[in-house]
Amino acid sequence: MKKVTTTKKRAAAKQGAVASFSFDSNALVKRLLAAAPTRSREVLTRRFGLGTSSEHETLESIGDRSGITRERVRQIEAAGLDAIRASKSFKEAAAAFEELANYVDSLGAIVPEETLFAMLGKDEKSRNRFRFFLMLDSAFFRERETNEFLARWHVDKATAKLIHEALSSLYTSLSDEEVVSEGDLLDRFLEELKSVNDAYKNEEVLKRWLSLSKNIGNNPLAEWGRTSAPAIRVKGIRDYAYLAVKRHGEPMHFSAVAKTIDLLFAKKAHIATTHNELIKDPRFVLVGRGLYALTEWGYKPGVVRDVIRETLDQHGPLKKEEIIKHVKIARFVKDNTILVNLNDPRYFKRTKDGRYAAV
Repeated sequence: MKKVTTTKKRAAAKQGAVASFSFDSNALVKRLLAAAPTRSREVLTRRFGLGTSSEHETLESIGDRSGITRERVRQIEAAGLDAIRASKSFKEAAAAFEELANYVDSLGAIVPEETLFAMLGKDEKSRNRFRFFLMLDSAFFRERETNEFLARWHVDKATAKLIHEALSSLYTSLSDEEVVSEGDLLDRFLEELKSVNDAYKNEEVLKRWLSLSKNIGNNPLAEWGRTSAPAIRVKGIRDYAYLAVKRHGEPMHFSAVAKTIDLLFAKKAHIATTHNELIKDPRFVLVGRGLYALTEWGYKPGVVRDVIRETLDQHGPLKKEEIIKHVKIARFVKDNTILVNLNDPRYFKRTKDGRYAAV
């Protein structure tokens, strides 16, 4: 079969839309299966779910039902595929296979398996037919799932290699906790893709390539980073609360956090439950009455008196204005609250030069 090249004109493939082809996939499957020996045809039909049932049967299950070994079933399957590839029907279907290859190429030449089949067929039976086509033609190559990448199909080995390398390099460039905007990540990804054909470089294809990686992901706020990062690995109310407070940019009351989770992420968050999660998670710190900030912002736990004492222990005696400045970095509190605590003689004293020190 003629192998597709990256210079071919690409269709405007839309992510999520089911593909439309000039050929009838059901009729083509029947013509191709007719070229296989009877026993092979039966095995292929069951292996690919091409009959009345869309179930993919294993070599073992077919062997058990037929009274033959798993290896013998594999041999019959391979013989059937070879017979079809050598047939007149397969040669006559060249235009259909080239059309299919051009479509995969239009998606970026390399596509996650689950994404690809969702776009090729609206139901399991139709997706099974296209899986059968991809297995037949040497223009299509499947790579198994690894620790780094999802299972994927491609029609250009050179491009696929460049994408794999670019994704690995992009992952390495991200620190463990780093979170970046979608625009920033796409810009960084493009920097890694300088050797890739420019015809592929559009936002839809770039995002499709990013979805190949199991180690790079995004959260509901379209922020990207390593999938192991707390801000990306969103699993429960705590994580949604973290995103809500971070997006707000300043301390929030726990009731407001719960409401924001509901509004932003369409996740029902009970106020009491949210409050309990904030209390238990070290990413949050209580900085006022019911007000929570992120620890990463520099806020510190404890009552105002404790924060003043820690400030003085760290910097020595300070003037009133300096103390207020330091405390307000660590706590979300009014100036007067700081002064009331500072003027408590049980804990602090005013020195002769007008500074304050801990008792």
